[in-house]
Amino acid sequence: MRKNLIERVLPIIASLAWAFLFGIMLILFTEGIPVVKSISPLRFLFGLHWYPVHEPPEFGILPLLLGSFMVTLGAIIVALPLGLGCAIYLSEIARPCIRDITKPFIEMLAGIPSVVYGFFGLVFLAPLIQRIGHLPTGLTGGTASIILGIMALPTVTSIAEDAISSVPRNLREASFALGATRWETITKTVLPAAKSGIFTSAILGVGRAIGETMTVLMVAGGSAVIPSHFFRPVRPMTATIAAEMGEAPMGSLHYHALFAIGLVLFLLTLGLSLAAEWVKEK
Repeated sequence: MRKNLIERVLPIIASLAWAFLFGIMLILFTEGIPVVKSISPLRFLFGLHWYPVHEPPEFGILPLLLGSFMVTLGAIIVALPLGLGCAIYLSEIARPCIRDITKPFIEMLAGIPSVVYGFFGLVFLAPLIQRIGHLPTGLTGGTASIILGIMALPTVTSIAEDAISSVPRNLREASFALGATRWETITKTVLPAAKSGIFTSAILGVGRAIGETMTVLMVAGGSAVIPSHFFRPVRPMTATIAAEMGEAPMGSLHYHALFAIGLVLFLLTLGLSLAAEWVKEK
């Protein structure tokens, strides 16, 4: 009787994930699509100005899209070399006692609240970048990229380390038997064999960075303009939704435009997740 009960309950629990996903999609489409009645999709996606309170208002999200892409690109530039280096060290070089101590500390970075990272960037990193770069402000896309790279580091390190550790030992032994050095074995045998897992870690790290809200809201600068370089204030899509949703009247064009931004963001992250699964299967 207990076995039959468990077998009936577990599929219901598993199906809740699908229910939540379809519920989120339904809300985003229901509340986001009405903006198309007033603004053409091309004008919404490629408009150069986001002025929701002007008369008439302008709802072009290209500066927000480019801001999100810029901080995400910067984050993966920071996270991928550091994460891959940590993964190689933990799986191939570090002693077991050091690995058992170091890996939990790296994974603990994932448990730190994003607002704490935001405070760190606001109080320490932004003034440092402002002084070094002689900038008007340290709240820039580059600052957000560095913080997001640190936040994505546990994801990249953990998945890449698992992929490298899963490479069969006989490949390493065959490489050593042919006279390869330890570094040649790592770079020419182990990493190519683990490349699908490494690519997956990079894609999931991008997904972790592009969906972050609180950190970019605090340290990216909040300027809805097309970024000309990394160290200029930007406003990513997530920061726009968080900053303006509380002020947008329910049912207004501004309200539906924010849901449409959420829909675009959802489709981007969904595409990244599907790409990660495809790479993992390959």
